[in-house]
Amino acid sequence: MTAYLIKGVSVLGAAPTDLLIRDGVVAEAGAGLSAAGATTVDAAGLVALPGLVDLHTHLREPGREDAETVESGSRAAALGGYTAVCAMANTSPVADTAGVVEQVWRLGREAGLVDVQPIGAVTVGLAGERLAELGAMADSAARVRIFSDDGHCVADPRLMRRALEYVKAFDGIIAQHAEEPRLTEGAQMHEGEVSTRLGLTGWPAVAEEAIIARDVLLAEHVGSRLHVCHVSTAGSVEVLRQAKARGVRVTAEVTPHHLLLTDARAETYDPVYKVNPPLRTAEDVAALRAALVDGVVDIVATDHAPHAVEDKECEWAYARPGMLGLETALPIALDVLGPRWDLIAERMSRTPARIAGLDGHGLDPAPGVPANLTLVDPAARRVVEPGELASRSRNTPYAGMTLPGRIVATFLRGEPTVLDGKAVR
Repeated sequence: MTAYLIKGVSVLGAAPTDLLIRDGVVAEAGAGLSAAGATTVDAAGLVALPGLVDLHTHLREPGREDAETVESGSRAAALGGYTAVCAMANTSPVADTAGVVEQVWRLGREAGLVDVQPIGAVTVGLAGERLAELGAMADSAARVRIFSDDGHCVADPRLMRRALEYVKAFDGIIAQHAEEPRLTEGAQMHEGEVSTRLGLTGWPAVAEEAIIARDVLLAEHVGSRLHVCHVSTAGSVEVLRQAKARGVRVTAEVTPHHLLLTDARAETYDPVYKVNPPLRTAEDVAALRAALVDGVVDIVATDHAPHAVEDKECEWAYARPGMLGLETALPIALDVLGPRWDLIAERMSRTPARIAGLDGHGLDPAPGVPANLTLVDPAARRVVEPGELASRSRNTPYAGMTLPGRIVATFLRGEPTVLDGKAVR
């Protein structure tokens, strides 16, 4: 294993120092280090962060390899500064058995670019009718601890209660896609002034808020862990704030696009802006940003949702919802939060790693710590070019935008997956 000497890097914005990486860990830290035979990385002006961790990634394999594969998604993640991602269950076949989650887990190990941790389905086939093999997935080689029907809500309260009770035995988590389906039938975008003007069926904020309110009550009753996917409304923030004040074991995520974009983007009728849950109002965006800072919303998760061309470049009503996110998440966090490195590390690495129970991830670079880290150039500016993205898909809503920051290098257990801004393999 090659040793690497990272010279003059700022760890989380602190004074420049050197980091020696050897045998998969940070062996030494301090000024003026030297190491015979080590490959030197000039990191002057760069900031070192713990490798980012994404709790919400769609890798599409098995079944939709035309949109993404575990390998292509892993490469996109590494280029985005990630060292671990949690892969959602809505594949084909659905990841609702030990066999399928183990397949995804092994594909991630073979790619070797990030640690791929599968998320298992809550219900068989995501149909919301009966529980999937939660225990078998938990006991599999993949050691699944998070379960989600993302893309579908576990709408039946009795089934949701049973799922929360089941995973409590091994301290698992149910990650809910909060959407009351009877309130969103035929919905195309956020219900509000813009949807009325455009003549598109609206998705009311209360459809999300009602499910979150129900589920925090169920989690409180059971004493189990609940995670709320892609929170998008100011009302949801208040429900979460009250639940946390009562000590409910609930965590929540917000996506980069819900921190930056509003429903006004739909005025172009460009399907790249169609997403589930939909882009909301400027007031919602402001509430989500504030909640991310004060911790009511715990983490940033990408909801990276690649789609084949025919599923996105069509009429708005027929387009699949979803946006790419892995390669642009950190720049958007910088755009939204500024260079608040400790906060970014907390929301994009430490806390998601802790929620998912990913040992060795979410640890600040320091002697004895596994060398899962990323180096960022905060002074760089990047124009997003869809054709330059590593994902097999091109449905980025940020095309042509200039975003701050550039991932210069990513290390997974001491081995570089990205150097000089390019994938190593």
